[in-house]
Amino acid sequence: DNYRYVLFFPRGIDLIQSFANSLFVASIGTLLVVIVDVLAGYALARLRFPGRNLLFGLIVASLIVPGEILLIPNYITVWRLGWLNTYNALIFPALAGGFGVFLMRQFLLGLPLELEEAAQIDGCGRLRILLQIALPLSRGAVATLAIFTFLNFWNDFTWPYLVINQADRMTLPVALIQFKGDYFSNYGQLMAGAAISALPAILIFLLAQRMIIRSITLTGIKG
Repeated sequence: DNYRYVLFFPRGIDLIQSFANSLFVASIGTLLVVIVDVLAGYALARLRFPGRNLLFGLIVASLIVPGEILLIPNYITVWRLGWLNTYNALIFPALAGGFGVFLMRQFLLGLPLELEEAAQIDGCGRLRILLQIALPLSRGAVATLAIFTFLNFWNDFTWPYLVINQADRMTLPVALIQFKGDYFSNYGQLMAGAAISALPAILIFLLAQRMIIRSITLTGIKG
């Protein structure tokens, strides 16, 4: 009964719509983050340009900055851009994260340089080398980055709670909090909604766990 009421008898919050919102934001956000981080990681690993080490040092230093410190600056930014209550506010601020850049850069540094040198002798450009040589060899790292990014988007509560007020744009974690009232909470329906929200993360991990194990194995190979 709890599952039936949660899915088919919404009380101001349509959980199916919120599920679709979370799926859209997590999928598009993960795709964009992977594209940006792979390109940035490859540039920092293979290209030579002034200030490369300084730039990488700043990216690593950004990892120690607590995310809560960035809430107010990011909120002001999306407010001035007119992105409140839009998917843009949920997706684009996450593209500036440094974890994925660090992960891809360190993994790409471990790939044999001789493969790229042979491809350059055959006339391949940087972009073709990345797409046809580096990426196929980095599928495990890319899959790991995609899984972590998807889960971060899917489980994020604080940032969507700040920038989304419209019921039809709420993501699933924000929608679930609506089942908790000030004086009374329907814990059966709340638990049913939480179980539904956990299904995609569990399925993705089960489908991609082999890629995660492969990426961990490859990072230990030397020579």
